[in-house]
Amino acid sequence: MKILITGGAGFIGSAVVRHIIQNTNNEVLNVDKLTYAGNLESLKEVDQNERYQFSQTDICDRIALDELFKDFQPDAVMHLAAESHVDRSISGPADFIETNIIGTYQLLEASRYYWNTLAGEKKSAFRFHHISTDEVYGDLEGTEDLFLETTPYAPSSPYSASKASSDHLVCAWHRTYGLPIVLTNCSNNYGPYHFPEKLIPLVILNALAGKSLPVYGNGAQIRDWLYVEDHARALYKVMTEAKVGETYNIGGHNEQKNIDVVKSICELLEELAPNKPEGIAQYQDLITYVTDRPGHDLRYAIDATKIKQDLNWVPEETFKTGLRKTVQWYLDHQDWVRNVQSGEYQNWVIQQYANA
Repeated sequence: MKILITGGAGFIGSAVVRHIIQNTNNEVLNVDKLTYAGNLESLKEVDQNERYQFSQTDICDRIALDELFKDFQPDAVMHLAAESHVDRSISGPADFIETNIIGTYQLLEASRYYWNTLAGEKKSAFRFHHISTDEVYGDLEGTEDLFLETTPYAPSSPYSASKASSDHLVCAWHRTYGLPIVLTNCSNNYGPYHFPEKLIPLVILNALAGKSLPVYGNGAQIRDWLYVEDHARALYKVMTEAKVGETYNIGGHNEQKNIDVVKSICELLEELAPNKPEGIAQYQDLITYVTDRPGHDLRYAIDATKIKQDLNWVPEETFKTGLRKTVQWYLDHQDWVRNVQSGEYQNWVIQQYANA
């Protein structure tokens, strides 16, 4: 197969690219604008492979997309390109509207135009796989409730609202134009190559630097954590095996309070990085509670029964094993960390957690 992957230099996208190049015989065209969170260093393991190629292209550029489709002739599209950080969507929602809504529209139209040029088996086998988030569902009230594929959408932030919009566009292009789509909504991902604005890498790197570990509110927010390489396997399974029009929730079966995640990282660092910065007795001493963000959802949790029953996928990592691998990876890849911590990123962190 020839697979066009948007956002393949991002956190989840790069994991998908690595998985496909390392575990299949498929070809990949990685289409990425390379914004602040896109990092080609995350693809060094595969970027010399003859089955991999890269194009620095904005998915909002329809003319460029048409050329890529014409030249590459993909059998499938995996759409991961998105602005994805809730905090950034609150302070600057325009980029989220542009990329997540307008960009998805342009990609859908380019895909539809290309698909209509195909015939026979190539046309019937084509897939457009849209990768989305469980945040489109809003948050859960009860402690036992779970997100189902049929859960009504109730997004809380500009980010989740923009992803909900893109989900609706994808489903509409299937129903109206017949574009053969599949759609997935995942829980919080973590693992290697995660951009350090997100909770887990931020806590790891701040702790190692002796900086405060910012926790929103009282840290009681609950998330279902999914190891990114488990997610990459699930996405490939859905793209290659799911029936057209199906939606799948992908979760890690690992519900954790944010404060417990932070404390678990501190405990692992006590073991794996015992030589602390000067003046630090314990990593947990760095925990600092900051003002909660507006509209912060309290609990996300996914029921991943459908993907287990239909496609025989279950996560391989528990939160304990996955978190240990993640902390160790950051300890072993300080060069990667230094290279992604640009001045722009540092300025954003200072502004975001000014009251830490």
